[in-house]
This record gives sequence, C-alpha cells and structure tokens, in this order.
Amino acid sequence: MKLFAIRGGIHPDYRKELSAERPIVALPMPGRLYLPLQQHAGAAALPLVEVGDLVKKGQILARPQGVISAPVHAPTSGRIVDIAEYSAPHPSGLSQPTIVLEPDGKDEWASLPAPLADPFAVPGKEISDRVGAAGIVGLGGAAFPSAVKLTLGTRNKLETLLLNGAECEPYLTCDDRVMREYADEVIDGARIMAHALGTPKIVVAIEQNKPAAVDKMTQAAKAFPNVEVVSVPVQYPMGSEKHLTQAITGLETPARKLTADIGVVVHNVATARAVHHAIRFGRPLLSRVIAVSGAGIAQPKNIDVPLGALVSEVVAFCGGLVGSPKRLVSGGPMMGQPLPSLDVPVVKGTSGILALTEAEVNERPSSPCIRCGTCVTICPCGLVPVEMASFIRKEKLEEAAKSGVMDCVSCGSCSYICPSHIPLVHYFNYAKGRLNALDREKRKNDQTKTLAEARNARLEKLAEAKRVAAAAAAARKAQSETPAEGKAST
Repeated sequence: MKLFAIRGGIHPDYRKELSAERPIVALPMPGRLYLPLQQHAGAAALPLVEVGDLVKKGQILARPQGVISAPVHAPTSGRIVDIAEYSAPHPSGLSQPTIVLEPDGKDEWASLPAPLADPFAVPGKEISDRVGAAGIVGLGGAAFPSAVKLTLGTRNKLETLLLNGAECEPYLTCDDRVMREYADEVIDGARIMAHALGTPKIVVAIEQNKPAAVDKMTQAAKAFPNVEVVSVPVQYPMGSEKHLTQAITGLETPARKLTADIGVVVHNVATARAVHHAIRFGRPLLSRVIAVSGAGIAQPKNIDVPLGALVSEVVAFCGGLVGSPKRLVSGGPMMGQPLPSLDVPVVKGTSGILALTEAEVNERPSSPCIRCGTCVTICPCGLVPVEMASFIRKEKLEEAAKSGVMDCVSCGSCSYICPSHIPLVHYFNYAKGRLNALDREKRKNDQTKTLAEARNARLEKLAEAKRVAAAAAAARKAQSETPAEGKAST
C-alpha cells in the first residue's frame, strides 16, 4: 500500500524497551474495586444497585444516560459496600460518584447475552446495540462509546475501517502486546465491526517499531483478503486518528469534521478485541490491558487489570516505586494526564500508568520566546502555535479561535520541541476549555432568549386575543342595546 506523508511531527525518545518484551500478566483481584460512574466520554451512568446488594461478575451496575454514555458492569462477584464520592483519576483530584464492590472470591458469572452464532448474518444495528450494552468504549484513551461510532455507516458512505495499532506515545506498549498475544481476536473483532459499519475494507496500521506485532497481525489477517496490515513510519503523533487516516488514504479531514466524512472510521486494536469478546461470548468490558512503565517503576509490566483496581495496587504488583518519581501520569507522557495520587482507580480510558523521574520529565523554567518558528514547522495540524499562545496570554480568545486553536489536537509536539520550554499545549488546552465554556454559555443564553421571545410572543398573542374578545363583546353589547333605546324613544 502506498503511504502518504503527514505534516510536522516529532521523534521523542520512545523508551518502549522498558516493557515491550514483557508478556501480559493478570493482576490478582484486589480487596475492593472502585467503579466511577463516569468512565467514558459523555454523560455519567446511573446506578442500578444499592449498598448491600450481592452482584455477580458481568452484572450491570449502572445504566447509560442518553446516547453518549456507557453502562458499568461488575468485574467480579461480590457485595456493594458503598456508593459515594471518591477521588477520580483526574489532575484535579476532585471526587465523583463511585460504586465500591467488595469481591467475594467466587468470581461467579451472571447470566450473559447468548453469543451470536453468526455475527455476519445479523443487521449492523444488532452488533452496535450489543457493543453498547457491553459498555465498550475506545480503549486508545479517548473512551468514546464505541457503539456510537459503529452507527456512522447509517449516515456516511464508508469505505474503510482503520484499525489503529500505531501506539505512538512513548513508553506505552499495551497495544503492542495485545496484537502480539491476541492477534486472532483483534482481527475477528475488526471484521465484526466492519460488518456493522458496512465497510468493505479493513486496514490495520502499526508503527514500524513493532515488527513482532506486524508479523503476528499479518499472519492472523492472511485468511481474509479484505484485511490489510500496513507498517507506518515512526512519527509522533501518527496515532492521532486524523493523521493516521491521512497517512493511509492521503485524505485530510476537514476542520471540525470527522474522518467518517471522508469515508473512514478509526477504532483502536484493543477495542476490536473487546468487541470480539462481547459478540462471540456475550462478555461486557470488565478489565483492560495497561502498560506500567517509567524509570520510577521497579518492574515495568503489561497488566490485565480489572476495572476499579487502585493504581497503588497496580504499582505494588510491579514491585513498587523507585525513589520518589517527579511525576505520575495516566496514559502516555505526551497526551496523558497527571495523577493526583496513587489512590485512584484504573478506568476504561486508562492505557498506561507511568512513574517518571526528574531526568525523564526534564522540566526547566520557561524563558521568553525567541521566535525561532520551530513550533510552526513541527505542528502536525498546520497551526501557528507561537501566534495562538500570544493571543491567549492576552486573553484574546476570539483571535486565538480564528487562528485555529480549536483544531489543535493537544499532541504536545510544540511544547516538547520548544527551545524556550514554553508550555504551549497548556495555553491551548486552557483556551479550548474557556472557548467551550463561553460557547455553552452563549448557547444557554440564546436558548433563554429564544424561550423568552417565545413566551413574550405567547403573551402578546394572548393579550391580542383578549383585546379582540373584549372588542367583540363590546360590539355585541352595543348591538343588543340599540333596539331597546329606539323602542323607548317611540
């Protein structure tokens, strides 16, 4: 397959050798699991259980709320011991509603949906409905409900399901290991998703620094002529869905549009495996593979972790911390989020846990911009970071928006490459948050204005109706009085 160049990008020290050759191992079941109701993009799930309830493995604990939402299931059997606010795996450290499950050690399954005898003989909607009921979200880190993306074929003419195995973030190796160890399951899940989407073609894109994964996936795909495994250049942020789509198809996704608008839907390889389990066995998403790495981890590993296990227990399973790491990160070092502490749970969107030392973080005080233009050269979105940052520092958010800040994918390439160590991506994330908040406020005000205008129109209409009725009543009264006056004069 011919590949196409993507704009900009960087080549950081990937450090994948720390965990890439370590096979996936299972974390022993912890004494308690902390299951936040918000483990996905969209609205939080609504609890269906109460404190004291006995539940079984795979039982639904919280139902989705609205279209963009996902249910939460019990990763094992046990008792619900609390439903309260607990710290979230978010930089703020703020708490969120969480179901606390105490395992009983039996690991007893609930009744699961019957597997589909032939997934390729049912309508695509049945596939997407089952994926939604299984609580599957994008396991690349975005955690967007997968069932929603599987319905895009009803609104777009789709040509390609692009399976993202790039895993371009430094340190992360969980997708690499999933492809090496479960290639058949990944390919089967991809074929099921392609059937749901109605896409005739499947492309699996894997960065060239994962040759073992390329070999395993190529072998698994050999029996299916519509599945092609492609090695793409090692170039961060190749794993961004818009840039990976461009590298494979040569097509650039228009600003504020989806890759589906140009005929491509992108799913992560681990998501495909989860779909395989949901459709072939009726199993909901109960655990996920994460990479635990960094020089601050005694024994880096790839671990299959039950959702709700505390990060502290995962780190302990890896031999604990080495010294006092400078930074704890959920996800990769470029786009991941700082962890407020180890006492937060692993959730569906957790792709990695990193303990980075001071040397790895390499933080330095920022200095004035030297106008070198390096950030412009490497921006994969073709933006001008130095200009956007200047507008944002002066709170000129409208100008920043016109400069394209909302098209920034927050890959962090500009911050990484900046010789003045200016935290550019922090400026852009701040601006996007403020602009989104202002947009929500504007839409709220517009809605309030529309409702007020509609109310005033109704009141005016009612008042006009009353005036007309009063005038009509007066006219009738005048008509009834006129003959009587004439008779009296006679």
